[in-house]
Amino acid sequence: MKRFVEGTDRSQGILFPEQLDDYVGEDNIVRVVDAFLEALDLYALGFAGAEPSRTGRPAYHPAVLLGIYIYGYLNRIQSSRRLEREAQRNVELMWLTGRLAPDFKTIADFRKNNGDAICQVCRQFVKVCRRIGMFSDSSGVAIDGSKFKAVNNRDKNFTNNKLQARIEQLEEGISRYMEELDRADRDPALVPDTRVANIKEKIAALKGQIEGLAQIDKKLKATPDQQISLTDPDARSMSTTGRGTATVGFNVQTAVDTQHHLIVAHEVTNVGHDRTQLASMAQQANEVLRKEGLLVFADRGYFSGPEILACEELGVIPLVPKSLTSGNRAKGQFDKRDFRYLPESDEFQCPAGERAIWRMSVVEKGLVFNKYWSSACPKCLIKSQCTTGVNRRITRWEHEDTLDRMQQRLATRRDTARVRRRTVEHPFGTLKSWMGATHFLTKTFPRVRAEMSLHVLAYNLKRVMNIMGIAGLKAALNGL
Repeated sequence: MKRFVEGTDRSQGILFPEQLDDYVGEDNIVRVVDAFLEALDLYALGFAGAEPSRTGRPAYHPAVLLGIYIYGYLNRIQSSRRLEREAQRNVELMWLTGRLAPDFKTIADFRKNNGDAICQVCRQFVKVCRRIGMFSDSSGVAIDGSKFKAVNNRDKNFTNNKLQARIEQLEEGISRYMEELDRADRDPALVPDTRVANIKEKIAALKGQIEGLAQIDKKLKATPDQQISLTDPDARSMSTTGRGTATVGFNVQTAVDTQHHLIVAHEVTNVGHDRTQLASMAQQANEVLRKEGLLVFADRGYFSGPEILACEELGVIPLVPKSLTSGNRAKGQFDKRDFRYLPESDEFQCPAGERAIWRMSVVEKGLVFNKYWSSACPKCLIKSQCTTGVNRRITRWEHEDTLDRMQQRLATRRDTARVRRRTVEHPFGTLKSWMGATHFLTKTFPRVRAEMSLHVLAYNLKRVMNIMGIAGLKAALNGL
């Protein structure tokens, strides 16, 4: 006779209670979390309550609440209410916390009040990775940014253009309702009295919305970037690759090492572009890896002369393709790449073989540019392929030799784009998959940065466990 597997009778008494430790295997990731918490100096990292108060009600130790969050983010559980339920029913979390079960408010307040310390914990694990040799063979880092959604609906974000378009839309709605009221005045039989009353309510509601938008307009004009978000004041509308798919959120920057694809540095900004982020992220990565001549890979969105110069001054080697912004090539004319610079004479040689000599220097946006042109342009036989003006003027930044050296490095390396893509884009896809469709759950910079640090910490922990194994990482943490 066939039988099913039978479980324990719920009413069966147990003479000797089983140890909680028996439910957690030696290869369980929660043991890695426990070993990592043991290696941290929470007081030095700045956690509130790391030292117990002499008076008042006893508080939870920060290690308990931090452990709950690390375990939760490792298992894609970010909500404080869900973490509260897990602490009450999840055997692994009971083992980690010693069967303590804080309420959701205590859990949420811990993340809210210890944002800077949580960010330091994320950096601390990266330092641990360096100490155990995870970056020993890393040749460089790839830097990229991605837009993450904030807790702010697109309809709750306003720029001047969006505000005016919304007001015009409301005024058009009022005009349509007024026309219907005029029709009712001409012939009351066409529009029932109930409909007239409903229209008047709608008009009053639309006028109230316009008054509200007028108040927002006053606040908007007082903001430095002429943009305001009502739900999360730090979130900003940012364009994405798809047309009409702007995201209200944050621009998260990461620097990922090329060896094991660990996130060695990250930053949360609300700037919609990447042009001013290269040097800052390169510096953070260099402070972690401490490698002489660190290679920094980035895409065209990071191309900026001052940023590239700052990277060289930091001692890192940037590899950023040049932005192709010239419209001359589309017109069938020569662009700047067709003019060869002669450093020994500080001149340019044009496609016709003539020399464009230095004429003057100008300051534009705080940068010094030199201007070159040739007197032979008016009589040149191929002038129509070069310019429609009197002379073809060539502009060169005073530190453009920095950009020239970088272009020479790029010319000798054909794999820079491939290295960047395979290194930095996968972590973003993984993080967004873990975060779900809503991405961030918190609001304002301090809390969003703490939330992002927990995601990055969970990502790095999983990466190292996949590389070293759970036992290997636990042994390395216990040996610190």
